[in-house]
Amino acid sequence: MPQRQLYIAAYDVSDNGRLRDALKVLKGYASGRQKSVFECFLTDAERRALVSEIETLLNPIEDRFFLLRLEPRGKLRVRGKGIKPVDPPWFYVG
Repeated sequence: MPQRQLYIAAYDVSDNGRLRDALKVLKGYASGRQKSVFECFLTDAERRALVSEIETLLNPIEDRFFLLRLEPRGKLRVRGKGIKPVDPPWFYVG
């Protein structure tokens, strides 16, 4: 099973249409969010897919996107109830 790592993704998008599109993409990868900052547990393949999708949506002159991998050796502090996502044994797509 691929190893997941914790990332923080954030964006600043100037156009409402691109903003909605970026929100849809990031919701598909995120396990939590607050406004335009998202918590994502990603494999390397998912990280590449996320960056690729965001690159096609955003204008590099007007918009900003930031993806930060958090250090796995550091102590993780969570406020509230933090639940690490687990992939189910199977997925239904339909």
